[in-house]
Amino acid sequence: MSAIGAALHRHDLRAGRVTAVGGFQEAEVGWFDRERRDYRRIPVREQVEVLSLVGDVAARDGEPVLHVHAVLGRADGSTVGGHLLSARVWPTLEVIVTEVAPELAKQVDPETGLALIAGPGR
Repeated sequence: MSAIGAALHRHDLRAGRVTAVGGFQEAEVGWFDRERRDYRRIPVREQVEVLSLVGDVAARDGEPVLHVHAVLGRADGSTVGGHLLSARVWPTLEVIVTEVAPELAKQVDPETGLALIAGPGR
């Protein structure tokens, strides 16, 4: 995922949609525990297909931030998904980033502790 982040910086993209399909050698996804205000980490220590990867790009402190969720398919047909925390691509990941506005901004929501896209009234 660091390669996508580097491309966002290189192209100065601060507002966009992200989709992708492909595969990971291994990954880690997270489920947000609202009581702990942190992600429960779910390690995926096997090759998986990226069945769906969607997300957004918005600026936080002037820098583009990637926020992505993924559904990953295992060899037995079961799935695992959540907030994509890390991944190692194998054999490939076909990523499409679509710019949607000059800039979207993220602000930390005091109730959840999450950096959320700031909308009207925020």
